[in-house]
Amino acid sequence: MITSEQKVAAVKKVTAKSKDSGGESAQAAIMTERIKQLTEHLKDNQHDYMARRGLLQLVGKRRRLLRYVARKDSADYLRLIKELGIRR
Repeated sequence: MITSEQKVAAVKKVTAKSKDSGGESAQAAIMTERIKQLTEHLKDNQHDYMARRGLLQLVGKRRRLLRYVARKDSADYLRLIKELGIRR
């Protein structure tokens, strides 16, 4: 599980306000941190199928959120994926 300090650091990386965890870019940053943690967990525990399912659901949710951001503002989308270090 992601700690509150990690959540604040992820939000601060993509937005100016550290307390704004409800914005699209902040949500995507938090999801990215959770995805990184689940990926590391699954490297050690290959047979944890429930964690794998949760990871796939989280990746799909982030993909839908990023698709919304891309429709809304393409420049913000490009900036966001560059800051998060994810592919298009």
